[in-house]
Amino acid sequence: MAIKNLQEKFLHGLQDAYDAEHQFLKAQQEMLPQATAETVKTLLTQHITETEQQIGILEEVFETLGESAERTKCAGAAGIVSEGEKLLKEVADNPALVDLAISGSCGKVEHYEIASYRMLITGAEQTNQPQVAQLLQTILQQEERTAQKIEQSAPALFQQAMGRAASA
Repeated sequence: MAIKNLQEKFLHGLQDAYDAEHQFLKAQQEMLPQATAETVKTLLTQHITETEQQIGILEEVFETLGESAERTKCAGAAGIVSEGEKLLKEVADNPALVDLAISGSCGKVEHYEIASYRMLITGAEQTNQPQVAQLLQTILQQEERTAQKIEQSAPALFQQAMGRAASA
């Protein structure tokens, strides 16, 4: 379907983000049983809850716009999920590497989402939709906090992986 105007473009972006959140939620739920490090398990559990909340906030955005919440296939999210799944298969025999793979994949997801939400917020602000911008800002803040937590946990995960490699 051809996008003919700015509002259709904005709506397409929301539908794309809505689909991405659903894809990422499913992927996180599938990764959780594979995690061994408590920090990774905790981050995933927290982010699953946040992702469910974010889907609800996006549904509120659609409602605010008088639109139904529909998903447009997000190829970017599909690629990130596919890459993460492939990596997890490649490191499956090493729990420390599994935790690093999960953490790294989640970090990529967060930065993809951050870029997406920043653009959507700018679009909402520029088209005078302050309520929509505020709702999207709530999601962005959660994504930024999660990215920061993932980045802060990385050194410890690397140390654990190095420790396990040294004892093997």
